[in-house]
Amino acid sequence: MQIVIVLFDRFTALDAVGPYEMLSHIPGAETVFAAEHTGPVRNDSGSLALVADRTLDEVPRPDIVVVPGGPGQTAQMENETLLGWLRAADAASTWTTSVCTGSLLLAAAGLLRGRRATSHWLALDGLTEYGAEPTGERVVTDGKFITAAGVSSGIDMGLTLVGRVAGDRHAQAVQLGAEYDPQPPYDAGSPQKAPADLVAELRGRSRFILR
Repeated sequence: MQIVIVLFDRFTALDAVGPYEMLSHIPGAETVFAAEHTGPVRNDSGSLALVADRTLDEVPRPDIVVVPGGPGQTAQMENETLLGWLRAADAASTWTTSVCTGSLLLAAAGLLRGRRATSHWLALDGLTEYGAEPTGERVVTDGKFITAAGVSSGIDMGLTLVGRVAGDRHAQAVQLGAEYDPQPPYDAGSPQKAPADLVAELRGRSRFILR
């Protein structure tokens, strides 16, 4: 089984690393970071780089595709090299997944038309432009497509997929090994829970953060 995590300039680190930490524990799986060109790919702040060991052309038929999001997603929305690869890879994949605004890239590739999907709460409306049905759920499964909401939800998506592929008990072991037992110090992790003025503030500058 080959798992390909797509990288592009200005991706959000946890969007890629969160699923990686879960999915890399699937027995017998090879996890590959891939981009248009091999070498380091910088995250949205420029302070961290992950190394793409393969080009997209070198991994044409992955079993699992993971597409992260981040501010750099905007520049990729008309990148036919990436979108064409997503279409071809999806034709061969068992599972096609995304985290945060990565779902907008799947949608731009035409893969989410008529399907339920999620994204970061600030970017949900963008899914409708491509014929997807946005939902505010944290993780959404529609057929072979699993989309996750913002950033941290990629861990939940990865763990969900571990359960689908390797069984519930193995997924529970991965969760326990990672001691993934969230107990955040604040209850402001969704627009329904956060202070209204904070929601308005982030919404007011979301075009510069996400789109």
